Amino acid sequence: MFRITKQADYGFVLLGQFAGPESGEVLSAKELAQETGLPQPMVGKILKLLVGGGILVSQRGAHGGYSLARPADQINLVQIIECLEGPVAVTSCCDTVEAGNCQIQHGCRVRVNWRRVGHRIREMLAGLTLADMVDDAAPLGGLRG
Repeated sequence: MFRITKQADYGFVLLGQFAGPESGEVLSAKELAQETGLPQPMVGKILKLLVGGGILVSQRGAHGGYSLARPADQINLVQIIECLEGPVAVTSCCDTVEAGNCQIQHGCRVRVNWRRVGHRIREMLAGLTLADMVDDAAPLGGLRG
């Protein structure tokens, strides 16, 4: 089963708070934890990763907090997932073959097609933005939920 981790899922929940009608708003970790019901330590950890990945910017001071580094329609899902989880890969060999770390790659007959599947998934995720994710009416990659 291909799944987004809890950390990435929570990251999308938090980013959804920034991409709503009051886009551009500065929110604190405490406010985000209260609004989403997520544990504040996890919120803090995820926010730091998102700042480090250039998805969010942080502002210090009495009215400090976090805001999107660029508009939600300019942040795609691959950027978010890779910021929180690392490279998007369907199997570990899709991630390790590039570095030559796969022990069985020479005898593996499915590796090439797993890489094709991974490439298609990455393309689909790159074609969707944070703005798409918060827009209930947006067709996601031609799919309707």
